[in-house]
Amino acid sequence: MATYARGCYPVVRLCKKLNRLKTLEADVMATSLKRCLSTADLTLLGVGGMVGSGLYVLTGTVAKDTAGPAVVLSFLIAGVASLLAALCYAEFGARVPKTGSAYMFTYVSVGEIWAFLIGWNVILEYMIGGAAVARAWSGYLDSIFDHRIQNFTESHVMRWDWPFLAHYPDLLAAAILVVASFFISFGVRVSSWLNHIFSAVSMCVIAFVLVFGFVLADPQNWSAKEGGFAPFGISGVMAGTATCFYAFVGFDVIAASSEEARDPQKAIPMATAISLVLAATAYVLVATVLTLMVPWHSLDPSSALSDAFYRRGYPTAGSVVAVGSICAMNTVLLSNLFSLPRIVYAMAEDGLFFSVFSRVNPVTKVPVVAILVFGGLMALMALLFDLEALVQFLSIGTLLAYTFVAASIIVLRFQPEKSHASDGGGQKTDASSSSASASAPVTPSPGVAGTTTPTTHPSAPTTPSAPPPRPPPPAPRLLDETHTLTTPDGGEMKEYESFSDKLQLVERDQGEGGVGGERRPPGHLKARWEPYLGRLLAGCKVGEAVTFAVAAVMVSAVSLCAVLVFGLGPLRLPPWSFGLLTTIFSAAYLLSLILIWAHEQRPNHSTFQVPLVPFVPGASILLNVFLMLKLSPLTWIRFTVWVAAGLLVYFGYGIWHSKEGLREQQQGLDVAARYVVLPSGSLVETVQSIQPEGQDNTHTHAHTQPSPATNDQLHNNR
Repeated sequence: MATYARGCYPVVRLCKKLNRLKTLEADVMATSLKRCLSTADLTLLGVGGMVGSGLYVLTGTVAKDTAGPAVVLSFLIAGVASLLAALCYAEFGARVPKTGSAYMFTYVSVGEIWAFLIGWNVILEYMIGGAAVARAWSGYLDSIFDHRIQNFTESHVMRWDWPFLAHYPDLLAAAILVVASFFISFGVRVSSWLNHIFSAVSMCVIAFVLVFGFVLADPQNWSAKEGGFAPFGISGVMAGTATCFYAFVGFDVIAASSEEARDPQKAIPMATAISLVLAATAYVLVATVLTLMVPWHSLDPSSALSDAFYRRGYPTAGSVVAVGSICAMNTVLLSNLFSLPRIVYAMAEDGLFFSVFSRVNPVTKVPVVAILVFGGLMALMALLFDLEALVQFLSIGTLLAYTFVAASIIVLRFQPEKSHASDGGGQKTDASSSSASASAPVTPSPGVAGTTTPTTHPSAPTTPSAPPPRPPPPAPRLLDETHTLTTPDGGEMKEYESFSDKLQLVERDQGEGGVGGERRPPGHLKARWEPYLGRLLAGCKVGEAVTFAVAAVMVSAVSLCAVLVFGLGPLRLPPWSFGLLTTIFSAAYLLSLILIWAHEQRPNHSTFQVPLVPFVPGASILLNVFLMLKLSPLTWIRFTVWVAAGLLVYFGYGIWHSKEGLREQQQGLDVAARYVVLPSGSLVETVQSIQPEGQDNTHTHAHTQPSPATNDQLHNNR
């Protein structure tokens, strides 16, 4: 059992608080919200979040300034890159059908402080994103009326020239946000139908653009006479990819809506995949049509599509495109206003944010207070602030969330499974399905040490895991006594972290005759790697090697991307040094992924799983880090200031009101449990209390009478 010196104990306790995981109830489908969204609803929410103003503005900007007609390849590559992150969100959304998106996924697998920071940054991301779209909506409508709205406001209301503020108050942008917040507060069905209407109009306009645009297409616009297909070369294609990547960031609204989905295990992965394919197809085809209609170098970046039709002599078509652009912006606006209050609600429900935002209206089944307050704040930002300088801040919050979700997938897959008793006699469990949840047997592999892990009794957090096909084990007894079971065969001494793991081990040994030729439990080294890595990892606890490898993946990815981004530029490294560092960090990155892959994963046959773990999440981490390092230094300074403000909120409020922390306080003493299979075949559980401030009066209880439930379990397996 771990002991703490008097001076170290407060630090250890603080670290445990900061990294505690969210404990999920056995019924993860239980919610105070209304589960009414179908796969089609979620798909349209995702499409609406991705296919917005970027389709009408971003396409022309990248084509003219960055990639030329090769913007088609930029969107295609960006869509594939976004798929890496989308798969991670889909797996978590299916296994943990709770609102909160990246915040919730990080909380159940990485730790509380990291989850809070992710949620804190996502809140700002949605606020700035919604305000920016509202101002773009206002500006686009104003341009249709020859800027009469702006001129009237500056002449009859006010105009100012202050830093960080807009030149005039954008009353139209603020008004559209207030009206949209009002409608969203009526409930998820109203929000969904509004999104359906605007998405349907937008998709009809896109279909019109594609059909009419291909009729007007001229292949000569891709010829060498006009500069060729890729006038900026491969570097222009990749630079365009980095910009086009942000066109696909809206898919996380699907995961944020998982607590309101009727069948999240099936609907979340399907909706994510379908919406991403539809969005990527729309972007690629529209980019193709646009660059074939007019020469890429003559595009108007502010309104490329409508201007292209005007120049080809079809002003009516340009007006239709303008209507489609307005509707597309409305879908993005609804997506931001839909997701933001649910992130706030999830944080408030967990006690990490002010509890008033966790109130759910009993009629509409939505967090009305969070919707109205943050909708009002978003409207205030759109009214007053010049958001052009802050728009880039959106990228860092999104990319950071993608990075943590990808890392959480790796941690989740390779974590040893645990189960604990809850305070009310119920069972806290790993949430991998809506119907049942059970821990897989935890047995140490030869050459890998067992575990003796101090846990907080009895509310130690659990992590989401996939349910095995066998029925769930009986609810574990409170860890205040010790039980001894005798297995039919002797063997090496083995240690386990929970009583239910021990019961499942006995069940499997009795029913299948030992563990010799079976698949090893999650977090253990695969048998075929034992001769090569067994001695090297012999001193590591179960799952410890994977944790270190995940940290190594993060460090090596940051180091490699830093060399690639800054090596030949600001750092001015000589070629030999650049090549050497690139080789070293690339090798460290790949070896870390291989080391993770050499361990057993959690089996899951009931919900969607990301393929090729850890390589797909690892590639997502590398891409996200690379794009983050491409952001400006000013963006990183603003990000640091916002994180510092978040830490003040967390340490001033969240850490004291965290429901996980309150649950720990209610349970009293901390305990460390050890489950040992002796060579004679006897399995012994010992429990020791951990006294604060380095006290030594520790008590151990040991008993040799198995519980009735255990006897029944053994009898049934004979």
